[in-house]
Amino acid sequence: MRLFVAIPVVEPAHSEVAGLLAHLRENGWPVRWVREEGIHLTLKFFGEVAPERFDVIEEAVRIAGRGTDPLPLRLAGLGGFPTDTRPRVLWVGIEAPPALELLQDRLERGGEAIGFPPEGVPFQPHITLGRVREGHRIPVADIERLGGRLQPTPFLATELVLYESVLTPRGPRYESRLTIRLGA
Repeated sequence: MRLFVAIPVVEPAHSEVAGLLAHLRENGWPVRWVREEGIHLTLKFFGEVAPERFDVIEEAVRIAGRGTDPLPLRLAGLGGFPTDTRPRVLWVGIEAPPALELLQDRLERGGEAIGFPPEGVPFQPHITLGRVREGHRIPVADIERLGGRLQPTPFLATELVLYESVLTPRGPRYESRLTIRLGA
């Protein structure tokens, strides 16, 4: 099973991102776009794990989420990894309080304690929109122009979810395996 921890993107930000995705799809760019139901903010990717490891991962996620209150977040522009000029991944940035980075760090440390190495790059909160197909490029001017369409929409993160990514012919489907209410 493929597991990751994320914060669901709720209204009104979800509709804002979905609208941007619909507009981006119209450009005919060589990008594998995420599906609307796949919009989320990933905090920790565990990858492919044996089913018997699920319980220990679940416990690490529970411990990391303990004591975290709901988080006020805001959409913050369109960008790309590794750079905006040669993106392989297109994303929407997230403005967040320091508590989000603390939560992500607790997830990394908890994962490391049970045998999952840390990501190795600084945490940059974002919502993945799509991945540029191998050997293709996206016009930088178009990215900048379309990024201006995104409204800096606020939303409140109230849940931390451990998802299983189930691969299907239509792309991954995300199934919630554990949901933690923040502030509970």
